[in-house]
Amino acid sequence: MTESSVQPDVGTQLAGIFRGHHVADLTLALDETLPCTWPGHMPYRATVWTWFADRPGDPQPVHPRCGTEYQTRFLVVDEHTGTHMDAPSHFVPPPGSGLPHAGPAGAISAADVPLLTTSGPAAVIDVRGLDGQAEAGHSPAITPEHVTAFEATHGRLRGGDVVLLRTGWDARYRPGPEGAAYGADVLTARRAPGWPAPTPDTVTLLKDRGVTCIGTDGLSMGPAEGGAPVHLAGLPHGVIFVEALTGLDSLPPRGAFFLFLSLRLAGGTGAPGRALAVLP
Repeated sequence: MTESSVQPDVGTQLAGIFRGHHVADLTLALDETLPCTWPGHMPYRATVWTWFADRPGDPQPVHPRCGTEYQTRFLVVDEHTGTHMDAPSHFVPPPGSGLPHAGPAGAISAADVPLLTTSGPAAVIDVRGLDGQAEAGHSPAITPEHVTAFEATHGRLRGGDVVLLRTGWDARYRPGPEGAAYGADVLTARRAPGWPAPTPDTVTLLKDRGVTCIGTDGLSMGPAEGGAPVHLAGLPHGVIFVEALTGLDSLPPRGAFFLFLSLRLAGGTGAPGRALAVLP
């Protein structure tokens, strides 16, 4: 066997891919000043546990613990904070519970979702033109026709494709009072239209194409007026949702490879994670 015939190991191949291509980070930053949680849910909090030295004069005094010379914080975080995935158990009650829509998918938590379900060739469907095309507190509908129009230009979707819905909603993810436009103005004040969201028929069409992961840069896959029908069109049938992405404007309609890895939360109805795309 000649040296040239020896195949590089997987790690070397992966390193070559990442070095030879641009990698786009599609993950929202988490900070207490940002609207990273669903309005009305447990807010994100990061609290200093120990610091390098005494800070007794702070509004919340901080002291070194056990002679430590490092800093660390503890987090309070909802499972659906920032860029995250929805596990089937988010909307599907457990089997045997006797509740409506209960079934086997209700036993699938974030830790149970197969590792590469949320990865694959990206098909980025641009629906930014829908922004604002609904009444306050409601979302404009992403219909099956938006999918078939994309396919007419970029080719039919294939099993294993990850469909990413580019709504442009992430532009509203801003710190301070301006961040109310991301969620609170729609869901709490109900004074603005919501993010574009697919209809149940759209999710069913994508499922029938063999798509097992759909992502959006909107706040949720479901519309502002109620997310259950959309989630139930996908989650019980092997379709996983990745929500609250950002930076989809950096991706071409076809050609990028999408990867999302969540925290492995046992029993989790969802889990935050890191989303990225390897560009051609």
